[in-house]
Amino acid sequence: MTPRPTDAGPAVVIADGTSAGILSQVIAGAFTDLAVSRWLIPDEVARHGIFPDYFRLYVERALAGGIVCTTPGQDAVALWLPAGEEPAPPSEGYDERLAALTGPWIDRFRAFDQALEVRHPTGFAHHHLAILAVRPDRQGRGLGSALLRAHHAALDRDGIPAYLEASDLRTRHLYRAHGYGDCGGPLAFPGAVMYPMIRQPRAGQALPGGLAGSAGPGPGGAR
Repeated sequence: MTPRPTDAGPAVVIADGTSAGILSQVIAGAFTDLAVSRWLIPDEVARHGIFPDYFRLYVERALAGGIVCTTPGQDAVALWLPAGEEPAPPSEGYDERLAALTGPWIDRFRAFDQALEVRHPTGFAHHHLAILAVRPDRQGRGLGSALLRAHHAALDRDGIPAYLEASDLRTRHLYRAHGYGDCGGPLAFPGAVMYPMIRQPRAGQALPGGLAGSAGPGPGGAR
């Protein structure tokens, strides 16, 4: 892993395959109590047991075909997936692995994936922030913001938009502070709401179809 300098704040490094296990645990720890997570697996014990291997699917995909940003202490992680005019299909064998991991809750995970896929914008190349997570005991120290700034600098340089789904209003506020605007209306799940958002590169061209919404300042604090 090679440190990537940032304008301010913690250092950012690019992860390799040796980090998959610990970064999966970081994501699981940060996401286990989100509203959408409680809908996906209502049983708390089962959720804690399943989530590390579930999120390893995401980490492995990003390591294979995307960019995984982390900190030197591996206590925060951002998974970026480059997308063309159409989102990339799932990794080979993904559905079989997902079913084996999630068992009786597989239908909820499939419905979740389908809902995200339907709302994913098409027609232009962009980077998808699939996950941004900070270990719970390290939150509030600017680690997530440092990961965002590091990759946003590259996207701004190359004129590439970014897309994500914020997991709740708190993280939506964070992303608005980093230049994201709403991309259509919210995504509703039983007991949970997520917010598709898009960011226009600050030095790039306008997005196709006026997709970028206005973004205002807000405090830090993510899917």
